[in-house]
Formats: sequence, structure tokens, C-alpha cells
Amino acid sequence: MSTDVEQYVLAADRDNTVRSYAAAIRHFEQGWKGLLPATVDTVSRYLVEHATLYKISTLRLHLAALARWHTDHGFADPTRSNLVHKVLRGIRAKHAIPQRRARPLQLDVLERSCDWLLAARRSAQEQGRRVDELRHARDRSLLLLGFWRAFRADELANMRIEEIQAVRGKGLTCRPGRTKTTDEDDDRAFHCPALSRLCPVDAFLDWMELGGRISGPVFPGIDRWGNISGQHMTSQAVLPLLRRILKDAGIAEASTYSSHSLRRGFAGWASANGWELKELMEHVGWRDASSALRYIDVPQDTARSKIERALAAAPSSPANTPEE
Repeated sequence: MSTDVEQYVLAADRDNTVRSYAAAIRHFEQGWKGLLPATVDTVSRYLVEHATLYKISTLRLHLAALARWHTDHGFADPTRSNLVHKVLRGIRAKHAIPQRRARPLQLDVLERSCDWLLAARRSAQEQGRRVDELRHARDRSLLLLGFWRAFRADELANMRIEEIQAVRGKGLTCRPGRTKTTDEDDDRAFHCPALSRLCPVDAFLDWMELGGRISGPVFPGIDRWGNISGQHMTSQAVLPLLRRILKDAGIAEASTYSSHSLRRGFAGWASANGWELKELMEHVGWRDASSALRYIDVPQDTARSKIERALAAAPSSPANTPEE
């Protein structure tokens, strides 16, 4: 394969995908001592031996990596066989556990955390603590954009300043590069309105003005001397950062939140405030209703009140009495 061709082949995949597939292949070859190209029997045994060690999602990723390796090298793909599919279905039926759902970050928690960050930033500014001032401004922008736009960790981590246009009092538009949910020809834009309070537009512009940057990652690392990194933070870094922010703000059980808490928190808030499912899907960027519904909880009180209203409106049937 020529260098020019290889460049475009690599560009077709996201960096995270390339790294994940490479790690899966290394595990198959070096960790498990499997031979490539693999056979249907070999792949089936690999699944069986890791059935209780890996989640179903991890096994699927490893199968996808093996499939890609065989396709790229011109070999028949053993992962497409009926036996491999049946083994995976059997593992899912026997060992799969219900997926734990992220704890939603409620609006009051968002407000308390952002108020604390704003106060902490002002205190740092007064005391000349430049590093803390930068970090508090960055963290507040990350929280507000992450919540109101229901961004995933990788979307936050990969945001670039050049992709964003923001005007105080009006709104913010982000045209990101490819993510795991965008198609090749998909030119999508995320819009975020300016708000009367907890405004993500003001928080973003405050952070940009303080950092003095016009390009590069929106949410980079900041070292102990106040140097702003030119590299993106990893998506894995978002979770510990979020938990640290919540802990510093005095939020109880900060360690129980996950990187999906922002997205799930917004979805729950929007649903509780009368957003139609179609509106929510368009705002967040979900392609199908099942993706959206995974993030929405229906309170038991809501279900009960709807049932009671329906019962009250329905005519009651006369009681059956035994004939004399």
C-alpha cells in the first residue's frame, strides 16, 4: 500500500478506533497467543475463554478488530460465521448483566457547581493565583457546554476553537469534525443559545478571553505553571475531571457520577420540562428513538398520575352481582 493511500485509509477511522483495534489484535496474538489469520474454531474458543472476563461490548469490539484485520489483509472473515454468532448470543444470554445507567446530573447540582467555580475563580483572580483562575474558567465552560448540549466525553475532549462561533447574548455554533455517530458526508452543526443564567455562551467566551487563544483544543490540560497544552485532553480524562469539580464544589457522592451524567441529566431535564422526543433527538443528535430513551427516566409519580387520570375519566362498569 502506497504512503498516500495509507494516509487516507487511516483517516477513515477515528484515532480512538484505531488504538482500540490495535490493542485488541495485540491481545489476541500476544496475550492469548492466537494465530492470524484465524479460523472459525479459534475465534469461537477465544470468545468462550473470555466469556466471564470481558463485557459483551468488549467482546464485540475484539470481534470487530479481528474482522477488520482479516478484511484489510485479504483473508476470509471468520467472525461472520454462524458458529461465532451463536457463541456470542449464548454468552450474552448466560453471562450478560444489566447495563448500569449513569447517575443524571440534576440542574441544582449543575447550578451549585457552576456557582462555586465562579466564586473560586474570582477568589483566585484577587489572590493572583493564575493557574486556579484558568482551571476554574475552563471547568465552568466544560460543565455548562457539556450539560446544555448533552455532549459525550469524546465530543468535549475533541472540541476545537476553530470549529466554534460564539456571540454574547445570541448563541454558539459548533461544527465538529467526525465523531463515532457522524457519517462521511455529514456536515452537522450544534447550536447552543445564550441563556439568562448558567449561560454556556458566556462561560465559553470568558474562558477564551482569559486563555487568550484563537485556535487549538477548547478544553486542554493546564500544568502547574499555568501553561495551556496544545494537545486535546483524552476522553478518559473527562470523568476524573468531572468528579473532581463536583467534589471541590461540595457535591455529595461525587464519585457516583460518570461522564454520561451530563447527557443523561440534560435528557431528563428536557423530558421533565415538556420537550418532545423529536426535539430532544434533534438537539442532542440522536439518530433513533431507542438511543434517546435510554437516557430518559419516567418518574413513578408521573406514571401513576397518568393512570389515575385515565381511570377517573373512564366510566366505571357496574359491579357484577350474583343472580338470586
